[in-house]
Formats: sequence, C-alpha cells, structure tokens
Amino acid sequence: MNISQFHVRVFGRYQRVLADITYRRVVKMNNRIPFISFTFDDFPRSALYTGGDILFRYGLRGTYYASLGLMNTDGPTGNIFVPDDIEKLLAQGHELGCHTFAHCHSWDTKPKTFESSILKNKLILSTLVPDADLSSFSYPISVPRPSIKRIAGKYFNSCRCGGQTYNAKAVDLNYLKAFFLEKSRDDIQTIKKLIDETCLNNGWLIFATHDISKKPTPYGCLPQFFEEVVRYSQDSNARILPVGKALEEILLKTNT
Repeated sequence: MNISQFHVRVFGRYQRVLADITYRRVVKMNNRIPFISFTFDDFPRSALYTGGDILFRYGLRGTYYASLGLMNTDGPTGNIFVPDDIEKLLAQGHELGCHTFAHCHSWDTKPKTFESSILKNKLILSTLVPDADLSSFSYPISVPRPSIKRIAGKYFNSCRCGGQTYNAKAVDLNYLKAFFLEKSRDDIQTIKKLIDETCLNNGWLIFATHDISKKPTPYGCLPQFFEEVVRYSQDSNARILPVGKALEEILLKTNT
C-alpha cells in the first residue's frame, strides 16, 4: 500500500466514524423475527423490469431510491427510469424513496444545496404522483457529512447508507446500515452467511444495489445472482418487506 492509498483509507475511516457517531436517532430493536429488505439506488430501469419482476414473482416488493433529476437519462448504472416507470412501480406495490434531485454527493455537497435538492425531489414527484409519499431516503455516493445527516433526518423516517452489515439490537434511523450486493457478486456464500447471521440475531438486513442486467455495470449484478439471493432470503425465516414497511413493523414490535 502506497502513501496515497493509506491516506484514502484513513480518511474513509474518519468519514465513517464521524457519520456513525453524530446526529443519531436511535431506536432499540425488540423484534422477535428477522427482517430483510431489497433496495435499489438511482432507480435504473433494469432494477424494476428485471429486479422488480424477480421480486414480484416471489410475492415480494422492494424500495427504489430515485433522483428525479436523473429521470430519462443514461448514467453509470444504465438507463434511468422514465415517468411511466413510477406508475408501474407503485402499482406493483414497491416503495419509492428519495435520493435527492441531483444525486448530490453526501459528503462534498454544501448543506443548503443538499437540502434544496431533497425538497426539489419531493416537489417534482408531487407533480407526477400527487399521492406519493417519500418517507425513505438513501445517501448518494458517500457516507454523509454530519450536517448532511442532520438535514436528511428532518425529512425522512429513515436514511440508509452502506456499511456491508445488518442492523441489530439498536438502529440509527438517520444511518441505516446496508449491504451492497455488487461488492460480493462473485461470492454468494458470503451473502448466504450474512442472511443466516441476520436471522440468528433477529436483525434487519437491507440489501442494496443498482442495475440488474445480463451485462451489469460495476454497480449492479446478474439476474441469476440476484434471484439466488432472493430465493435464499425467502427460504430463511425472515420477513421480507420494503424499508418503510419493515420499519413500521420493527417500531410496532419495539413499542409493544
């Protein structure tokens, strides 16, 4: 490892620790069953028409974090959703979440700009789907700067990041942990082991990825791989729900 790589790793560690310890909104998890959620960042069309169809065949639903400013474009994660896709997503019972309007970097963006992008995303969605509710959020690109974490927490029931682990015992609603599938798309056993561990500890495992395609981008995975994860999850004793509904169940069980 050279000095530059060392500095990058140290700074990354600093970012993660700072994001983890600041502006926490902690809820103790007393649920007696495990939960799994499937989420997609950026909302590439393949995430709905391939990934969503796989979930739908198994009677399951996912959460799609959309940046309305990316709508009708081609991006690093493939073809991004068009307006009609939002109707299909909601009609199938999937959850639509927020990813800021401009896909803002969660560490480098100025707080006021980031907040404006959240509000713009909500406003434009309300013109497309008047009764849609954006109650779930995921941080684009990076872990959040503390001021960004504070802002996001004002507008959403939950804010999801990464971390490559599951949530258990206590969960920070401003910094939900997630596992990005593309980082282990050649290692299905690691994912199966994580599902088993989540179930053993009555945790909440939130899977995240982007495109689901026969030729996936570096940020996505193959349909057969995704379906194997879905199948193994369904065969576990976990309850599989979109983020918003899983959170409702966890809070209900926590308060009873």
